[in-house]
Amino acid sequence: MVEAGPGSLITCNPGEVHDGMPIGDSRAWKMLYLAPGFVEAVVADIREGATASFEFTHPVIEQQTHARAFELVYETVTGRCADAERAQERLILLLAGMLHKKPPSLPSASALARAKARIDDDPSASITLAALAREAGLSRFQVVRGFSKLTGLTPHAYIVQRRLDAARAMIANGDALADAAVACGFADQSHFNRMFVQRYGVTPGTYAEAMR
Repeated sequence: MVEAGPGSLITCNPGEVHDGMPIGDSRAWKMLYLAPGFVEAVVADIREGATASFEFTHPVIEQQTHARAFELVYETVTGRCADAERAQERLILLLAGMLHKKPPSLPSASALARAKARIDDDPSASITLAALAREAGLSRFQVVRGFSKLTGLTPHAYIVQRRLDAARAMIANGDALADAAVACGFADQSHFNRMFVQRYGVTPGTYAEAMR
């Protein structure tokens, strides 16, 4: 029997029978169901192939860092512009924190430089985390963690930043907003607009007007 309140994470392993009742008049949950095969693959990455076996041993997790990591995953998976690559990065970081494992040493700078060069060569291309890992000869977890230390951004965030820089240059050169969005790898105009505002503080249209 366990008790969980607002901000708590509750975990359950595949095949476990579980039930619950609200404390007070009501309760509300945000839930993610993770495929066991995916979890095993991520755990094998984090543990550098030592073992993929993993189960949650503490049903209730109170650490705020884990709760925030869960919120980021949930927002990415359920948001208007769900992004599989961004969700994968955040899931890897969430599970890494839950493993209570001492972080391994960072991979070599040259390996991470190869991954960064892959993005810099063509940021508009569809580049997966798995492809970057192969390019660097590292696991996905090593790429996410090492890239964040090297650049201050996860691989996905770095790709978006480079795409926005390229789109801004096109707009400043007089290209149409829709053309800039498509050429720089954005899935749709609304996603491009939100990312542009988030990065530069103005809409693409406002920026285009200022450049005329």
